[in-house]
Amino acid sequence: MILELADFSIQPGQNAAFEEAVQGGLQTVIAHAQGFEGFKLNHCIESPQRYILQIFWSTLEDHTVGFRGSPAFAEWRAIVGPFFASPPVVEHFELVAKSD
Repeated sequence: MILELADFSIQPGQNAAFEEAVQGGLQTVIAHAQGFEGFKLNHCIESPQRYILQIFWSTLEDHTVGFRGSPAFAEWRAIVGPFFASPPVVEHFELVAKSD
């Protein structure tokens, strides 16, 4: 499994609308992508305009090729993009250890 970590900085005062947009976009667009396995959305306490979105993919290519190369990526960006204060930082991780 691959973890996509997206670090978002949004426009001030848009928290509720952004959270609603992300959840809607995840359920209507990303959840239907091949290899999608789940997500978590976290809001930063110290920096109120910052969010971390974790998306779990079966393979790296499910995200980087399958999803990003599809029309669904443009749909997703149209939903969440208007809230961005700056482009998100996106990185991918592999699990190397975990607790029981």
